Amino acid sequence: MAELLRNPITLKKAQEEVRGVVGQKPKVEESDIKKMEYLKYVVKESLRLHAPAPFLATRMTATNVKLKGFDIPAKTLVCMNAWGIQRDGEFWEKPEEFIPERHENIKVNYNGQDSQFIAFGFGRRGCPGMSFGLDSAEYLLANLLHCFNWEMPPQGIDMTQADALISSKRVTLHLKPIPFSFK
Repeated sequence: MAELLRNPITLKKAQEEVRGVVGQKPKVEESDIKKMEYLKYVVKESLRLHAPAPFLATRMTATNVKLKGFDIPAKTLVCMNAWGIQRDGEFWEKPEEFIPERHENIKVNYNGQDSQFIAFGFGRRGCPGMSFGLDSAEYLLANLLHCFNWEMPPQGIDMTQADALISSKRVTLHLKPIPFSFK
């Protein structure tokens, strides 16, 4: 929600898609979500910029590895920086910007097959709740966009991240929901 409010054109585009698909119904149904491509791009881009866990579980190298000129011996514990990888300018154009449209042209998935997008980890240590989390986030966001218009706080939005093992904002987001009239 914070990224959408900071980008009013993106917010409007997402709301138009949701309201266009759902129509006059009072709430979003699960079957509606499958028709919302732009909403999925918004969630994907949010997870790229704000990974649930900026650092993934440590892994141990099985063999000696040479990586970018560094020799890493076997049995070395390695910590994966998902936050840094997902903001790497080598993989992403304008990596610090919230641009959901980028996912229309690049088919990068969360499942760990694409090393530049590892919001839920990968391999055996990938998040077992990924599907549930994505479905819940899409459903919740679709309902919030369908049922309400949102007003930006007068002081703006502080996007500073809290220093923690999981990703969260340092300052809680307080928004004013304005009920949307379907008539």
